[in-house]
Amino acid sequence: MYAIIEQGGKQYKVSKGDVINIELTEAAPDAKTIELNKVLFVSDGQTVKVGTPYLDGAKVVASFKVSAQDAVVAGPKLYPTHFRPQKFSRRVGHRQKYLQVIIDSIEA
Repeated sequence: MYAIIEQGGKQYKVSKGDVINIELTEAAPDAKTIELNKVLFVSDGQTVKVGTPYLDGAKVVASFKVSAQDAVVAGPKLYPTHFRPQKFSRRVGHRQKYLQVIIDSIEA
């Protein structure tokens, strides 16, 4: 069984046991799980459910390895802008923070 979910403007194909990095969201410091309610598509091999745009009553439950604060990981360092004045060259960098979660169950 797998599902396609939307989180933070991106879509992810997930199945039970997958480890994914989603955009950092607000979670309680002592939270053990997070529910992802924006489910677009669910398939179990024989049946397919497609939402318009989301499926009603469907959710994906994901958990953290240790806690919500320890599950924050940093992405690669990006340098989108270069300033090129006459004497010096400066870069402005950005590093996105992600939340690493493990998919526990898919409920459709």
